Amino acid sequence: MNINLTMFGQLIMFTMFTWFCMKFVWPPIVMTMEERKKRIESGLLAAERGRSEQEEMQAKAQEMINQSKDQAAEIIANATRQASNMVEDAKDVALKEAGKVKAQAQAQLEQDTIQTRNELKNQMSDLIMQGVSVVLAKEVDVKVHQKMLGKLSQSLS
Repeated sequence: MNINLTMFGQLIMFTMFTWFCMKFVWPPIVMTMEERKKRIESGLLAAERGRSEQEEMQAKAQEMINQSKDQAAEIIANATRQASNMVEDAKDVALKEAGKVKAQAQAQLEQDTIQTRNELKNQMSDLIMQGVSVVLAKEVDVKVHQKMLGKLSQSLS
């Protein structure tokens, strides 16, 4: 065996194998690697977009939470104001009602006082008249008494 011929044969076989690999094997491998590279790049871009969208959504969510807290605080403040207004209105109504009741009670008291005074005057007048009639009956005779009653009845009619 000749080393040169073997080496020359191996060189031809290696060249043919290299040509075959470059023509039929290498392009699909390179194409697969390029596709994988593109998929990885698009995946990385999608991940970056997803991360930025997530940050935006978190910022929006935090903003919405803050707005909700502000709205809740405003609602609570409005409810507190309305409650205090309602309490004040109820106090005003109660004070007005108490004033009305007091005024009615005073008016009723004055009417009762006037009525009682009138009744007392009438009773006192009756008692005085009874006392006077008793005194007059003893001191004035019947003729004088009859004259006085006649004059009184004439003056009344």
